[in-house]
Amino acid sequence: MSHAHPQEGQPAYPVRRRLTLLLLIPAVLLTAVGMLLLWPHSPAQVEATDEPPRVLGQVRAVAPEPCPPTAGESDEAPGPTTGCGSVRVTLTSGREAGTDVSTDIPSGPGAPRLHVGDKITLLLLDDPTGGGKSYVVVDFQRSHQLWLLGAAFALAIIAFARWRGVTALAGLAVTFAVLLLFIIPAILDGRSPVLVAVVGSAAIMLTVLYLTHGFTTTTSVAVAGTLVSLTITALLSAVATAGTHLSGIADETASYLSIAYQNVDMRGLLLAGIVIGSLGVLDDITVTQSATVAELAAANPSYRFRELYRAGTRIGRAHIASVINTIVLAYAGASLPLMLLFAAGNTPFGELLTGELVAQELVRSAVGTIGLITAVPITTALAALLASRARSIAADAAPRPPEPRSTPPREDAWVAFAERDHRW
Repeated sequence: MSHAHPQEGQPAYPVRRRLTLLLLIPAVLLTAVGMLLLWPHSPAQVEATDEPPRVLGQVRAVAPEPCPPTAGESDEAPGPTTGCGSVRVTLTSGREAGTDVSTDIPSGPGAPRLHVGDKITLLLLDDPTGGGKSYVVVDFQRSHQLWLLGAAFALAIIAFARWRGVTALAGLAVTFAVLLLFIIPAILDGRSPVLVAVVGSAAIMLTVLYLTHGFTTTTSVAVAGTLVSLTITALLSAVATAGTHLSGIADETASYLSIAYQNVDMRGLLLAGIVIGSLGVLDDITVTQSATVAELAAANPSYRFRELYRAGTRIGRAHIASVINTIVLAYAGASLPLMLLFAAGNTPFGELLTGELVAQELVRSAVGTIGLITAVPITTALAALLASRARSIAADAAPRPPEPRSTPPREDAWVAFAERDHRW
């Protein structure tokens, strides 16, 4: 019969289910209470700006012309032919949709280079002197290309991971929903960015991990390891930013935000960014470690806690070594223009590293990496402890074979035979 294995595993299943519920229910309740307390009472009001309205259009003709000479140049030497001339555009939105307008070819750093058929975005400008309306080309339209890229992204994930890919995409949608509906409005409403980031990250983690990997013991161990490591990362972030005297205002975007929304704690916003950024790699580490220990326990039934922990930690070290390089390369790629600017300006190396703009990224990288390192032993120990405990419970509850009857010694056999003969 083929029902022996389920009977051997059954005693461990209730224990695992109880542990999952003991972890899941308090975490969900605390996260829900935190979201209710931190939920923004009123949506952030964006101040009205005088930015001109935008309209869409399609390029019909491009007529480049030599640029007029600038001051100090002779009239005989024509200027460059790029960035000068006119472009005819058919408007596809707004009140004047379907009409053709003419405007100058955009010029300057980063200006779009136009060709016939390009779909572009224009600003509608009103002439304050009463000279009518004018249009200025500001950018390309990219909606169709991005939708195609997103569809290819989703199809590739579903084709490879199948149903698991569908759940992963659903988890991605939940992540964006929490970011856009809770984390960003709550920070703009003046809530503590650190608390908002921790609660929002917990909501993302609980939903995404269980949605993607199912309600299993492996997922519960990963959730526990992620929660502990995320808390450690938040505490280390607070200590590191305070110790390095970071203000959180290191670029023009942060400076503008601090002026426009004075109720936002910029240092807390920096801490929130570190916590949220670490979550994306933390769940990868914890899920991998939890699943690795579970597979080791299944493949090596003789392994106990110590063997499972050592084997899982060796795998975690290799994973951390590769993740560190990934984090550094990701930050270097995102900051490549800034690095080139500093290199071209001959900035001293010590001044470059201690400036707030670079120091902020160094703190972000160091704290995030330390949080990842703590996730490996914590998650591995939890998974090894649970696997060894479940196995011992299953072994104790398994039915034992009956003990063989012992053959009585020959003398005892003769005594028993004599007593029976006497009774007869």
